[in-house]
Amino acid sequence: MVTVVIPTYNRSRFVREAVASVLAQREVSMEVIVVDDGSTDDTASVLQAFGGAIVSVFQAHRGVSAARNRGIQMAGGEWIAFLDSDDLWLPGKLKAQLDFFSQNPGIRICQTEEIWMRNGKRLNPKKHHRKPQGHAFPLLLERCLVSPSAVVIHRELFQEVGTFDESLPACEDYDLWLRIGYRYPLGLLDDSLIVKRGGHADQLSFSVEALDIYRIRSLVNLLQREPLNAEQRCLAFRALENKCRIYATGCRKRGKMEEAESVLSLPRRLSLELDSLGSA
Repeated sequence: MVTVVIPTYNRSRFVREAVASVLAQREVSMEVIVVDDGSTDDTASVLQAFGGAIVSVFQAHRGVSAARNRGIQMAGGEWIAFLDSDDLWLPGKLKAQLDFFSQNPGIRICQTEEIWMRNGKRLNPKKHHRKPQGHAFPLLLERCLVSPSAVVIHRELFQEVGTFDESLPACEDYDLWLRIGYRYPLGLLDDSLIVKRGGHADQLSFSVEALDIYRIRSLVNLLQREPLNAEQRCLAFRALENKCRIYATGCRKRGKMEEAESVLSLPRRLSLELDSLGSA
């Protein structure tokens, strides 16, 4: 069985279509859990209209990571899929991924290609947004190349690597894919089976400033907490140095010279810290 987790917050105008696109999936045993993360609009009445076809749970507003994690905790399925409430699945999405897992028993996480829409117009992803497959840790360090709405994950992976980091207000998916990607290969279906709808003001990319600071935090956590091998550690430090340079450039433009210098020195300070712990 697949557990589908849909986090939502004040998106009643989108969530009805999102849930309907999941319930339209065929030939798959599934449960649908919608976690309402403290909505103050009419989301509750929209969800109530689906009756027993879904499980709807309300919690105080704690962010998308907490909402997804609540769904993971409630999940009864062997496989867990996510759908952001402003996105849509196309028919056959789940069936295609379960078939993929049957044909590739060594893979425990896979995603599909996707269609990008912004304000109703289709966009073409750039070359550097191309989704990876196999052991893709170096590519995952560069940018977030796994879409939560496209992914299906075996529940055991969460027991091994942990769930979404609730302390991160953004880039929480980048953080999780790093923890999975340095360990395991990624599966990919070439078919575009989800529609990502963007351009609205409540997207995290619009509402959270300086996203790179959270990627930096993710990389620091990875280097401090995970047993990376020597090559992975080198790659992670290289990515950290690059993102610190980018963030420091932004700080200088905003006149935050002290913060810029602090960020630029972070990789060296972290390297010294880890070397000290290793020799202790």
